[in-house]
Amino acid sequence: MKQSRFSLDISSAGLHILGMVLMFLDHTYATIAPDWAWLNWAGRLAFPIFAFLTAQGYFHTKNFKGYLGRMVLFALLAELPFNLMCSGGESAFYPQHQNVLFTLALSLVLMRCADRFRESRHVGLAVFGSGVVVLLGSLLGSALMLDYYGIGVVTVLVFYFFRERTVWSFLFQTVCLGFLNIYMMETPALPGLSFALPIQALALLALIPIWLYRGRRGNSSVLFRWFCYFFYPAHILVLVSLALLGLQL
Repeated sequence: MKQSRFSLDISSAGLHILGMVLMFLDHTYATIAPDWAWLNWAGRLAFPIFAFLTAQGYFHTKNFKGYLGRMVLFALLAELPFNLMCSGGESAFYPQHQNVLFTLALSLVLMRCADRFRESRHVGLAVFGSGVVVLLGSLLGSALMLDYYGIGVVTVLVFYFFRERTVWSFLFQTVCLGFLNIYMMETPALPGLSFALPIQALALLALIPIWLYRGRRGNSSVLFRWFCYFFYPAHILVLVSLALLGLQL
């Protein structure tokens, strides 16, 4: 019997677009649609997608310094509109919370550190170094008050350590993200259920499109790449501007 060539998969570009849409919905809730709770629920899926893409980007980049530099540059560009969003438009200075690109940038540095340990021929040193990197990421992410705090950094590291397309990797990703999002993050429970399930548990649904990624890049143009970077500060600035003008949905 002839096998069908059809296989359901999603490209890296597709994951970027999906993540941006989900992030836009979440930030719309945070700025101009505070009564539309479903936007926030949908937004729970955005960060795991970007965490996965950051780990994939680390493995595939040919210029680590350039990749890290772009991440830091746009983190700096996004900080002012992000501060306005977090403060409800009251202040451009909001040291209590830094935007998610700083979370991803720190994760890149820690993945490079983990690589140095894992290059060691001594298994014990590699295991010990990996543990130190995870602990350091958790502590620094929280101490610097990055978006998603230390949990966000560790989420990226989960996709770094368990990157293979195997049943065991999928299992470890599920267990780790379940622990981080359900037990480590304090969020309200989803309404209408007969049992208590925190809203952040919806983040695990992001694993479905992530697992559908099989290495296909999709749109690889320079224009698309820069669009993805500019989208983050630009869409926050637009939404904050609409909120400051009094628009509410």
